[in-house]
Amino acid sequence: MKSETITSEQFFSSTENNTAAVTPNNSIFNFQQKSTTKNSIIKASPLGLAILIGTFIAMILGALSMYLLQPDFDQFHTNRINSGWGFYFLILTVGLFFFQAAVFLYNVYLYLRYKPIESVSDDLLPTVTVIVPAYNESKQVWDTLMSLAESDFPAHKMELLAVDDGSKDDTWYWMQEAKNKLGDRLTIFKQPENKGKRHALYRGFKLGTGEVFVTVDSDSIVKKDTLRNLVSPFVVDKNCGAVAGNVQVLNNSKAIIPKMLNVSFVMSFEFMRSVESRLGSVLCTPGAAAAYSKTAVFGCLEDWINQTFMGEPSDIGEDRAMTNMILKQGHHVLFQRNAVVLTNVPEEYRGLYKMFIRWGRSNVRENIMMAQYVFKNFREGSKFGARLLFLNQSFRLIMTYPFMLFMFFLIINYPLLFLSSTLLGILILSSFPVLFYGKRYNWSESFWAYSYSIFYTFGLFWIAPYAIATANKRGWLTRGLS
Repeated sequence: MKSETITSEQFFSSTENNTAAVTPNNSIFNFQQKSTTKNSIIKASPLGLAILIGTFIAMILGALSMYLLQPDFDQFHTNRINSGWGFYFLILTVGLFFFQAAVFLYNVYLYLRYKPIESVSDDLLPTVTVIVPAYNESKQVWDTLMSLAESDFPAHKMELLAVDDGSKDDTWYWMQEAKNKLGDRLTIFKQPENKGKRHALYRGFKLGTGEVFVTVDSDSIVKKDTLRNLVSPFVVDKNCGAVAGNVQVLNNSKAIIPKMLNVSFVMSFEFMRSVESRLGSVLCTPGAAAAYSKTAVFGCLEDWINQTFMGEPSDIGEDRAMTNMILKQGHHVLFQRNAVVLTNVPEEYRGLYKMFIRWGRSNVRENIMMAQYVFKNFREGSKFGARLLFLNQSFRLIMTYPFMLFMFFLIINYPLLFLSSTLLGILILSSFPVLFYGKRYNWSESFWAYSYSIFYTFGLFWIAPYAIATANKRGWLTRGLS
């Protein structure tokens, strides 16, 4: 996400000059507090309103078609049961349905029991090294560094490092401007050439002196209390090896795709990672904001920087890989809902699918790595949660191609049945994210969950099978997009 940036002028209340940006009455947090709250209502554009209306019309027509085509559905199910392959496929799908339903109910139970760890007092907070890797971020890196500088964290306990990974734009200039502003509070480095985010982080890890490393993407903004909330679990849980921050969308008022992703992110982080945190096994600490125990990092640092897949160096999925290696050491990996970070996401289809391909490939790679240790005695205490999460992800990967082939079979032979059942399914299944987001934040924005499901089902369904087939390929993909 190196080009989908939002400039500081879009959220600083006054930017007459760069030095005014961090004064108390001119804080970026005035913007943050308005970005994703229960009281915020982002006005829908005419296009957005048309998409929402079209979404509801499509789902209603799907439900109506299901009713009108009921005899055809009955005949289809009868034919499928009477065929050899259809009967076994039906048994498989029913079995997977009940498995997923049981997992979902268990997830709801775990979510209801989840509570973020409260911030500890200043004297108990560990020393931290905050690492900000940047590549072609221009002024956005200034905004990120200023938000970190405004954190409610003891200055004498925070070391701030920024690493320019061989940028070709004016990123280094804005790092220097931030250095001029913050003085000794910030140390900046410039890689002689672009070697990738993993190498930029590696340099920060090697140079950092804190007890805890915090990594923050240079297209992200942290809230004032994010850092202290992010690192407090290390004080409370002595076996905590890593903590995931709560990622929300920064540019969700700029385009349709960020609006949809904003609802999706809340579901992914505030629900799913809360569940994983209760099991002590968050599977991915996001690059936007994550914290790592120094001991845990150095327990796998050389393996991490030299990681390969099918003989090629791994230059993607550095966050998922680090998380996986820390889990393998037997540490807990937790999620802090109260450690909020806002990050820019792609605003156009091309940037979005490239980002998802990168994530998909990383998911395949790390699932293979996890299979090598998850059924061993990799940590003390219960391992059920980690194993359940692994099995759930594995089933989804394994069934990707069978379900894709079945989908094409339906499209070719029963197009109306496929379309109507899919739209009705979206109406039913997407109602949970709608209710979840609406309850926590804003009802008017929650309906984007329906639109996102339709968009993903018909526009991004190919991502998973393509990512599996090309899991060995390298490349960040989204760098250089305009």
